[in-house]
Amino acid sequence: MSASSYSQAASMLLRHVRPTSNAMCRGLGCTVQSRAFGIKTTLRVQEHISKLIKKDKSKNKNKADEMQVTGPGPFHDTILESMPSELRVPRNPPPMREDTMDHTWNTSDLEALDVGPTKHRVPDLISDKIALWAVKSARKPTDIFFRNKYIHRSVMLEVVAAVPGMVGGLIRHIKSLQGMRHDGGWIGHLLHEAENERMHLMTWMEISKPVLWERALIATVQTGFFAVFSLLYMVSPRTAHRVVGYLEEEAVTSYTHFIGEIDAGRIENVKAPEIAVAYWNLDPESTLRDVVLAVRADEALHRDTNHHFSDRIRAKRESLFEDMDTDGNKPHIKY
Repeated sequence: MSASSYSQAASMLLRHVRPTSNAMCRGLGCTVQSRAFGIKTTLRVQEHISKLIKKDKSKNKNKADEMQVTGPGPFHDTILESMPSELRVPRNPPPMREDTMDHTWNTSDLEALDVGPTKHRVPDLISDKIALWAVKSARKPTDIFFRNKYIHRSVMLEVVAAVPGMVGGLIRHIKSLQGMRHDGGWIGHLLHEAENERMHLMTWMEISKPVLWERALIATVQTGFFAVFSLLYMVSPRTAHRVVGYLEEEAVTSYTHFIGEIDAGRIENVKAPEIAVAYWNLDPESTLRDVVLAVRADEALHRDTNHHFSDRIRAKRESLFEDMDTDGNKPHIKY
């Protein structure tokens, strides 16, 4: 029982004892001695409760001192002992491109990647035109709000861009379970895309430190986009992937402008954060410009992938297994 609990009990007891003893004395004509007895009883109760409070405080202090000496305690030790070996092995997020870990990437390697900075999918269906209009309309307030603050713009972009892959992967996962059939090989690619976009965000958070109101704005935009995109994916996954394809086109354009601002000297070309060097296997002396080149290459891949997913749904050829490269030494397993 805590000291505050003792104090509350004492107050309640005294509020009850005093009026009760006074009322009884008035009704029975108590003597001075009986009144004195009531006062003494009250004082003894107060003294007893005071001793209990001191004893409780002393016990708590001893427990705190013991914790400082012995450490977290047996429960903490049990948690460590029961930790499965699988959880003790670090699981670093794999980069988007298969050849990323083949060698250390420098500026020349990143600039040599064919990202197609002006590549655009011309819409031919009404739904595709609506998707393009929606993305272009969403870009306008972003341009007005962030202007040339490209690092903050990148944070906003990646918070939104990390949603579609996770939503698509989740919905296709549920449909695969409900239909009790393989997914066609999409789920792994979509979740990989979502994780890649999250790593972009973790990288920009090392460089940019958004203040509270910026974090609130970002959270609001992400929540709204998550709800709208989830509904769209359930209604028309083909249109949803087309939206992502056009969103990634805008991302490639934004990062191209970002590189231009660095080259013009308007944004300081600082040293690349450690998380970026490790994730993209960059040269240890890499800079912010190299990070932007690597991120832009990922976004170009997402652009092409999502436009292709939309085309496959339209062609009713969703299964990737029909067109995958096969390894003769390994069985072709559909998952």
